Amino acid sequence: MRKTKKPQPTIDHHAENLRLACNWLEHLAAGYLSVHFRRAASFKPRSLQFCSEGSPLERLIKLHNPTLEEFVLIMLALVPHLDPGFYDRIAAPFLPEKGELPEFGGVKGSSHRGILPTGQTAQFILGGFELSTSLKVQRLLGSEHWLARRGILWLDPVPAGEPALSGRLCLDQELVELITVGTVSRPRFSMEFPAQYLETEMTREDLVLPPTTLQQIREIENWITHNDTLMNAWGMKRKLTRGYRALFHGPPGTGKTLTATLLGKQTGKDVFRIDLSRVVSKYIGETEKNLSRLFEKAENKNWILFFDEADALFGKRTDIRDAHDKYANQEVSYLLQRIEEYTGLVILATNRKSNIDEAFARRFQTIVHFPMPRPEERYRIWTSAFPAQIKIAADIDWRHVAARFELPGAGIMNVTHYCALQALADETLSLDMKRLEAAILREYVKDGKVV
Repeated sequence: MRKTKKPQPTIDHHAENLRLACNWLEHLAAGYLSVHFRRAASFKPRSLQFCSEGSPLERLIKLHNPTLEEFVLIMLALVPHLDPGFYDRIAAPFLPEKGELPEFGGVKGSSHRGILPTGQTAQFILGGFELSTSLKVQRLLGSEHWLARRGILWLDPVPAGEPALSGRLCLDQELVELITVGTVSRPRFSMEFPAQYLETEMTREDLVLPPTTLQQIREIENWITHNDTLMNAWGMKRKLTRGYRALFHGPPGTGKTLTATLLGKQTGKDVFRIDLSRVVSKYIGETEKNLSRLFEKAENKNWILFFDEADALFGKRTDIRDAHDKYANQEVSYLLQRIEEYTGLVILATNRKSNIDEAFARRFQTIVHFPMPRPEERYRIWTSAFPAQIKIAADIDWRHVAARFELPGAGIMNVTHYCALQALADETLSLDMKRLEAAILREYVKDGKVV
């Protein structure tokens, strides 16, 4: 289907390969149209030639090894993103004056002013109205074909009763971005994608946790590192469930979110935080839609999904008393189904394990407790909390401070933040026990604690 020319150092290989592919598709479409309208007796497609092997389009071909027809479908859906007037231009020579060409298919978008291809466009370009060709195109665009199953290309749904092939050809937007720009940007938080990307400049050494908690975190790391070997090379995917599900529970500020973020940083995987209290909707059916969009985006990405405030959806429930309880249970069932189908790591977090229904808790491979740090752990956090630019007064004994004041790691860092800003504001660049105690009292009051 393709050949590679000797690279020419004076051109942009990425842009040139896209131009060559568009020219090839235009040659292909014009040739098939000429045969259909009997302006030519036959047509033999020429080979697609690229100027180099390094472009995203070339890598796409090597990765999926599509047939000629499959690659044509991909290009048909891609070309409006590169050449908005493509279909108007190739159809124009075959249109009667001020007429239309219904058999060519195509639709108009809400913003795009040119023709957008449909399944009928693909059917027409790949061979007109021959029944065998029509059936082949329908199979290529079916939901069971690998293009649809891998979320690469599919047909937009059409109103009931209309031909399925009249649906618009849709190409995965991330694939479009990869082919055209060369990279895929991370999705931003929105109603369509209710998840926030998590990142941190902290390292594993900054995470202070009890030994038992650290051991359970290492077990999760082992799954991330070795799961592919276990499931594929060792052939265990027939016997073991896909994916890994963990429950993090413990008081606020004890490191649940930071641990999830560092798991991604250590293993090179993106972590997205979903606040279930914001995803759950009071409107029937909206919660499932919100979660569906999220999981569809995450499919095949191998992201780590971190569901915070898990008890917003997985809290203990009473018997069904009204329609609201019924739909709430449906939401839980739907999320459980999507979580169990997800092939990556899913972490649910809650401040209190007792809030989670025991039936749900049994679905997790591991349940990790994040307790309030003990005096020794608080001491380690205090001694590394302040920047070197701040002079610590002699009246501060960190072991005494750690033993006297029970604070989680996040609380200690809040105190550090406040004291550092005060030291900068009054230009003393120092910290004494009076200032430290005032900052700790401030943190206690903020959390509603009585000193």
